[in-house]
Amino acid sequence: MKAVVVKIGSNIITSNEGLNSRRIGAIAKAAYAVSEMGYSVALVSSGAIAAGRRKLRIRGKRPDIRLKQAAAAVGQSSLIRQYEKKFAQYGRMVAQILITQDAFDDRRRYINARNTILSLFSFGIIPVINENDTVAVDEIKFGDNDRLASLIAGMLGAERLFMLSDVDGLYTDDPKKNKNAELIRAVDDVNDDIMNMAKISSSSAGTGGMYSKILSAEHAAEHGVTVNIISGKLPGRMVSVLQGKHYGTVIRAKEKKISSRKGWIAFGIKSKGSIVLDKGAVEALAKKGKSLLPSGITGVKGDFKTGDAVYCIDMEGNRIAKGLTNYSSDEIRKIRGRKTSEIEKHLGYRYSDEVIHRDNLVRIK
Repeated sequence: MKAVVVKIGSNIITSNEGLNSRRIGAIAKAAYAVSEMGYSVALVSSGAIAAGRRKLRIRGKRPDIRLKQAAAAVGQSSLIRQYEKKFAQYGRMVAQILITQDAFDDRRRYINARNTILSLFSFGIIPVINENDTVAVDEIKFGDNDRLASLIAGMLGAERLFMLSDVDGLYTDDPKKNKNAELIRAVDDVNDDIMNMAKISSSSAGTGGMYSKILSAEHAAEHGVTVNIISGKLPGRMVSVLQGKHYGTVIRAKEKKISSRKGWIAFGIKSKGSIVLDKGAVEALAKKGKSLLPSGITGVKGDFKTGDAVYCIDMEGNRIAKGLTNYSSDEIRKIRGRKTSEIEKHLGYRYSDEVIHRDNLVRIK
């Protein structure tokens, strides 16, 4: 199966007048053309809150969470109706999928979500995916749909992720303010220089922006997904890109991609706390790929349960790795700095010799 994920920001398909029906139609036409090239297509589309605010006549730049959730409930039905109408012109059905972070935090629910999307693909149906803003609170929010799109692309093992933006791609400076700003055509490594450019390169995409796009693109690239940031005003360029032409900025997929499970640990599941390591443990994890033992732990931050994802950090707070812990925060506080043979002495039991086994550990570059 060849899959393409298309991320559509609210600023691409909404205006002060509400949903931009003509733009949604152009996106549907382009997505259909991509599907006719042999790809299964999934859309990750914002726009529900913006559409709902217009219908409910909610004014002000920062409505509270209660009003946002009401707007999402009203706007989502309008949004999916537009997509349904536009894709029907090409004989394609759409399916609405609303999702929150907790679906990624649980491995079983994560796999169920993946299987649902794959089943829809088998029927030739276009999934239209959005965060479930009606129920989402900070603890279960993705942050923005750039991240959600990269997670969906990784989940599906997509070949390509298109991020439709209000600018043509990543620039060396804000092209709306600096006419000499140059478009970065290709990125092989998302380093500090690229991230600094992303901070100043203009994009007003909802809660995200160019920084969010590049960060999310890096995560997708780790999964082996090639990411193209192109103008949302010209969605037909997706077809041209797949035919070998170049538009916007491409973030190339990593040749050595991360496994599906480790990708889920690294990017999908949210961290619930941190484990502080001594220098020996940092070297063991970062350079040798070893498991984390209690003897190398100097401290614990936060409260978490067995099986939760946690960051492993050095004494300065730098993130070294992320993994699934075999012990809770309270248990680790009791055995930190101890030998493996002493675990049972201090806890009265021993689940595992390792606090985090290397099979459940992902190093952070």
